[in-house]
Amino acid sequence: MFYITTAIDYTNGSPHIGHAYEKVLTDVIARYQRLRGDEVFFLTGVDQHGQKVQQTAEKEGVNPATFVKRTTKKFLNLWEKLDVKYDGWAETIDDRHKACVRGILTTLKDQGQLYKKSHTGFYSVRQEQFLQDKDRDESGNFGPEWGEVVELEEENWYFKLSEHTDWLKNFLTNTPDVIIPAFRKAELLNALERNSGLDLTISRPKERLRWGIEFPFDENFVTYVWFDALINYISFAGYQAAADAKLPDFSKLWPANGRPVHVIGKDILIPAHGIYWLCMLHAMGFSDEQMPRLLVHGFWNGLGGDKMSKSLGNIVDPIELADKFGVEAVRYYLVRDIVTGRDSNFDLDRLIMLFNTELANELGNLCNRALNMSQRFTGGTLSAGGDLTDDDLALQKSLRDSIASYQSAMDEFDISKGLEALNRHVVHCNQYAERMKPWELKKDPAQTERLATVLYHLAESVAHASVLLSPVLPEAAAKLADQLNLPSLKELSLGDLKWGLLPEGHQIGKPKPVFPRIVVDTPDSEASA
Repeated sequence: MFYITTAIDYTNGSPHIGHAYEKVLTDVIARYQRLRGDEVFFLTGVDQHGQKVQQTAEKEGVNPATFVKRTTKKFLNLWEKLDVKYDGWAETIDDRHKACVRGILTTLKDQGQLYKKSHTGFYSVRQEQFLQDKDRDESGNFGPEWGEVVELEEENWYFKLSEHTDWLKNFLTNTPDVIIPAFRKAELLNALERNSGLDLTISRPKERLRWGIEFPFDENFVTYVWFDALINYISFAGYQAAADAKLPDFSKLWPANGRPVHVIGKDILIPAHGIYWLCMLHAMGFSDEQMPRLLVHGFWNGLGGDKMSKSLGNIVDPIELADKFGVEAVRYYLVRDIVTGRDSNFDLDRLIMLFNTELANELGNLCNRALNMSQRFTGGTLSAGGDLTDDDLALQKSLRDSIASYQSAMDEFDISKGLEALNRHVVHCNQYAERMKPWELKKDPAQTERLATVLYHLAESVAHASVLLSPVLPEAAAKLADQLNLPSLKELSLGDLKWGLLPEGHQIGKPKPVFPRIVVDTPDSEASA
């Protein structure tokens, strides 16, 4: 079982392009793993507790439960819009999650992993955490990234994080590929050095925060949102769940010989996922082999490389984008124009260019040549034809090489490189068509067999492309399979991709454009971008 999760989205705002990218990326990975033939469980959801939620709800004059329900709907609508298909949905106000959090708190207390003490310090309202001297800038001030900072004196419960940091350093140092991309591991190890010897505050007094999961052994406190939210990865996977909880079998999702994959943004690697979560799991008794892999993606920045923010007015609304340019254009751009793990600058011109160039022009042109010409020249009946030329054999080799490169890249979660490999073969096919000139072969009755061979090679390539494209553009891939009149393409796995998917004498369906060019209005005229 391949278990993949995304970071759950905090319901104190509206979804933006960063949320869309993370979910589409994870959806593509999950669909690709199924294409490999693996059984997959994809979990996503929303984080609904915390001080910011309580404060925003109070400002709007509504109950926090009402507020998070309304905000959660926005996220659900976006995932439906973008064709993100998940298997499990996490909401941290779910009673099953609350029971799991309370059970873990009780166990950790019984094991001596929790203690209570008073503390005086500076508290970031935005980040909902106490700050340390290392968080000050060179002038001794807390930077704007912390938002409002107030001085507090209060009693709280603590998790003995410091007892697990030596283990974490050794684990990270000696375990390859647990942090992806690899350069993020060095950042995490450096952060561990800076946080050495520190424990984690995991409660908030009810006099300051009531919107959270109450401590099972101290009714005056609720659980710190980051301790609560991280547990969703196991609570909704069935960890210590009641028999009637209607949750998965945890032993199948989180086996001792396999690592789940958490897809997260770089901003929550340190300290939440990279330090808190791994140490929490270690304290709970999870073995080194059971620790998850953290796939850390970068950010989409606005034009000019500025970070997207409300104050700069450069937030991109993914629903508006999909309504204007289509879901497939958005899905393709989000995973094609960014290298997984790196940042990228959002560029609407590139979204249009990539769709028009790689899909409308290259793949669309190949489909038009393969299907339309087959209908016009051979009545839609495909035949492998006669003897193969060097050009035919080169096309078949191009397909084999592209599939191998595609699989290698996708196995490493490099979706952009996988799509690049597919596009290379599509370009090769169009060049092959230009050299073979089937429109000229049609004029010579003596070239009937040769014409059939050329058209078969083009149609066979479309069949393979529809399968390889399916994790990224499932709807478009299904349309291609239907036009090829071969619905079995929708059920193939990667291992089934061998030359000859289209049987001798196969009759294709009626072709119809799958990738119409995006045409944008310019101030002076309508032009293709």
